[in-house]
Amino acid sequence: MVRAVDVIRKKREGEALSTAEINWMVEGIANGAVADYQWSALLMAIVLKGMNRSETAALTDAMMRSGDIVDLSAIPGPKIDKHSTGGVGDKTSLIIAPIAAAAGVMVPMVSGRGLGHTGGTLDKLESIPGFCVDVTLDRYREILAETGLVLIGQTKEIAPADKFLYALRDATSTVESIPLISASIMSKKLAEGIDGLVLDVKTGSGAFLPDLEDSMLLAETMCDVGHKMGKKIVALITRMDQPLGRAVGNAVEVVESLECLRGQGPDDLMGLSIELAAEMVLLAGLAKSIEEARGACERTIEDGSALERLRRLIAAQGGDPRIVDDPGLLPQPKRTIELKSDRVGRVSKLDSRPIGVATMLLGAGRAKVDSRIDPAVGVILHKKVGDLVDLGESLCTILVNDEAELERASEMIADAYHFSADRVDVPTTIVDRLVAGVD
Repeated sequence: MVRAVDVIRKKREGEALSTAEINWMVEGIANGAVADYQWSALLMAIVLKGMNRSETAALTDAMMRSGDIVDLSAIPGPKIDKHSTGGVGDKTSLIIAPIAAAAGVMVPMVSGRGLGHTGGTLDKLESIPGFCVDVTLDRYREILAETGLVLIGQTKEIAPADKFLYALRDATSTVESIPLISASIMSKKLAEGIDGLVLDVKTGSGAFLPDLEDSMLLAETMCDVGHKMGKKIVALITRMDQPLGRAVGNAVEVVESLECLRGQGPDDLMGLSIELAAEMVLLAGLAKSIEEARGACERTIEDGSALERLRRLIAAQGGDPRIVDDPGLLPQPKRTIELKSDRVGRVSKLDSRPIGVATMLLGAGRAKVDSRIDPAVGVILHKKVGDLVDLGESLCTILVNDEAELERASEMIADAYHFSADRVDVPTTIVDRLVAGVD
């Protein structure tokens, strides 16, 4: 007979848990056999003693099976999703989902909200008037069949054990554990009914895991878990030392996403979005090489089909599709402020984290889970790493409604900029690529 106290003691002593023990503990969440304080103790033991890859896969599977596993078999075509570990200015989901869909991939995407210095896809989507991210699983299937893509929030049917455990992890300072992070992400993604997954694992000062070694380990762990569960997984390790693109906020990131779908976005954001979408096309078996997949994705921008897919998605999820042609219909700030440079030189460093925290203070992000989002506020960066700056030139535009934290936010943004008199090399966005496929 399995007892929670024995499982906790076993992990506390650094021993590996069996699949049966892990299943019993997860099942105990729903049936009441395991108390909150017992799971809290086990989570701390996992943080301190770790889990091997087999344990992590077993935990992922048990969490995935705590709810419904969506059946998308009635919808023809390969189903591929993408997940990012979060960052500042990371709006790639809004760009790559319509690109991949226009290239023939079925894209069922369950996304998250922002917290702290990182932004969330759902918050950006909800800045579109009327856009609904809370739909039933039946409607989820219908939208996917109608438009080739769907972007929703986590429902109560998908991996409910993850929702319970994430709340406990947040309350008990047990968030920063690679096995627990991996199981949380992969349990939700694999419950969506996908055939494969492209991971964008961030590294650098603005990433959830700043250290490259930790980011690589997280990517390797998630690839291994997906492989063990019969899915094809690709992971790109990408830099988050400075914000991605030039817009940070919600409505302002939707505007930048529209620019990218017209082929007019910033180089770093355009490049990463095309690469992630190409990985989805390749994983779906719709191209023989990454070069061919990349070309297919670029054509969806050139012929306007990717932008049209986004228009159809917005309409299908209750939003106002007119924003595609008239971004002025999106929420607008009461005031815009130019932050001027008091120095001359090249930008040598632009810290992501303080930029993200500053936009949160302005109202674009959450200090707490229940914080209210202001979709209109944010920052538009005019100068990034490698750019030459003259005295008095605008570093960025700050979009403001509530000015209570404006001075503090402005100081944080100004302090995020570092300058050099010398030439500055801009590092590539993509650091590495990992692949795990079904044997």
